[in-house]
Amino acid sequence: MTLIETLILGFVQGITEFLPISSSGHLVLGQAILGIDQPGNEFEILVHLGTLCSVLVVFSGDIKSLLFSISSKQTQVFILFIMIGTLPAIAIGLGFKELLESLFEDVSAVGTALMITGIILYGSSLMNPQNKDHTFLTAILIGCAQAVAIMPGISRSGMTISVGLFLGLSPKEAARFSFLLAIPAIIGATLLTAFEMEGALPMPFTVAMVAFISSFIVGVIALKWLLGWLEQGKFYYFGFYCFGIGLITLVI
Repeated sequence: MTLIETLILGFVQGITEFLPISSSGHLVLGQAILGIDQPGNEFEILVHLGTLCSVLVVFSGDIKSLLFSISSKQTQVFILFIMIGTLPAIAIGLGFKELLESLFEDVSAVGTALMITGIILYGSSLMNPQNKDHTFLTAILIGCAQAVAIMPGISRSGMTISVGLFLGLSPKEAARFSFLLAIPAIIGATLLTAFEMEGALPMPFTVAMVAFISSFIVGVIALKWLLGWLEQGKFYYFGFYCFGIGLITLVI
């Protein structure tokens, strides 16, 4: 993989991780278009680390607030909800690991999943804005949505935010919970893959750094953009894009 190809895929990861259009699906399509036969899991985890840092930067205020008020019962309950929401992804990720890995080589499956994402995103526009509080049920259901999104082509942010909106959370709270929920999921997936790699990167260090930095910088920009679109009620616009790209993928 050349530095230019790495830069392109890092850009794709950064902009698609937070926009609800499936970063994993776009990485599969991007590698197919560029003709790259790169071990998908290792590269994807690397650029996910870049976007994880984007979350830590953009939501640094929320993270500090949680850490400084850790003795508060309300904070403890919220952290418990995050832990509960993480469990489905762990169960699905470990239980169906080989099946999920095979989907990263199936472009048709990615196209179909993107169309499904598009339909769900458009469906979120039919919900009336509400401002309900989190419950154990919202944590579990949003966690299940994150678990389903392990499949390439199903957007993690799209699924978790949409389910949050369906359950009556405000757009701001649905996004906040979605991206804070991503932190333990990405860290866990990174550690699991690191153990399997046995300490050896499948690519040169320079290429790895370009992938990390490009996904981080673009990730910060994309995340702030998405939060703005959520506030404006334009979240479902991305559904048209996902459905169109998925359909084109299946046809071509």
